[in-house]
Amino acid sequence: MTEPQPAWSDEGGAARTRALFEAAFGEAPDGVWAAPGRVNLIGEHVDYNGGLCLPIALPHRTFVALRRREDDVVRLVSALAPQNVWTGTLENVAPGRVSSWVAYAGGPAWALGEDGFALGGFDAAIDSCVPLGAGLSSSAAIECAVGAALDEVFGLGLLAAGDAGRARLAAACVRAENDVAGAPTGGMDQAASLRCTAGSALLLDTVDASVTQVPFDLAAAGLELLVIDTRAEHALVDGQYAARRATCHAAAEALGVGTLREVTDLDAALAALDDDVARRRVRHVVTEIARVVEFTDLVRAGRVRDVGPLLDASHESLRADYEVSCAELDVAVAAARDAGALGARMTGGGFGGSAIALIEAASAGAVAEAVANAFADHGWAEPGFLIAVAGPAAARVA
Repeated sequence: MTEPQPAWSDEGGAARTRALFEAAFGEAPDGVWAAPGRVNLIGEHVDYNGGLCLPIALPHRTFVALRRREDDVVRLVSALAPQNVWTGTLENVAPGRVSSWVAYAGGPAWALGEDGFALGGFDAAIDSCVPLGAGLSSSAAIECAVGAALDEVFGLGLLAAGDAGRARLAAACVRAENDVAGAPTGGMDQAASLRCTAGSALLLDTVDASVTQVPFDLAAAGLELLVIDTRAEHALVDGQYAARRATCHAAAEALGVGTLREVTDLDAALAALDDDVARRRVRHVVTEIARVVEFTDLVRAGRVRDVGPLLDASHESLRADYEVSCAELDVAVAAARDAGALGARMTGGGFGGSAIALIEAASAGAVAEAVANAFADHGWAEPGFLIAVAGPAAARVA
């Protein structure tokens, strides 16, 4: 099936998740909250290098039904294993004490506690239409949905404080992912899930975590953004991501800069490094940041149809210099271009996951079929597809 996967409505997602909660815990939740996955338009592997990123929030979201408890017990259940309720205490949801999805669901409580907020125990049920393992930030969507729920039921006041409060909650969710789940990611995913607005891309400056909303209306230009889930194995905790992050930080230290964002003379920087791998990593980061600036300028000028070559250049840089692509991503990108995409690239951390293709409106079926046929020619499982429309950030939905 090459039909794009639809997003759940607020009502549908809330009903599913409330039913899961009531079946697991025998009573109604205090409410249901949702947080989106994300697609990064451009600006890959620069969020831990002081760079600029340009994600949008997907309409596909993770839903969390949650109830406050008056003790320190934490009970968690997922729609992926509805008969298995994880039970522990707040003390248990801490670095080195939980793993898998429980770390993402429980980690925000630990991080908020470390921030000085007083929380108690809670029961939570989780369901999602964000494809898992697709590089679309399903983990951050869990963290941010749980974080939004905890913020409200324990009266922390972060979402009520506007973007500054959302930025603080996003930072807590990043610590949950880094320290509790053990995934050394940057902060783009959580910023997108908590700080995007519908109809806009989020220009995130990772030096100071400041954001600018950039209107992003592909429909007005007669375009769509097709997301291709390669369904190739995707994991950021196997050392590859951490290795690239370490190489970049070592290169910045060797160059005498705080982050690679500060490199202004790329040729001089490359000449100063004596390791070819480090040179290629630095070249990707510096040129990718420049591509974000150019992409944003084109969108603001109403020239979104001209961004295709930047998507193509980003993918080639990620493939050749950063070495985070894979055969499935390369085939998906090439097949989409051959089928008429204006530009295409991998998105997310890489090593599997998803690609995006900027396509003419109403051509998703033809492009998806071309990609699926290319995968079949290689003997691979059929990829998944969805249409990315800039959606809203995490919020209460029921």
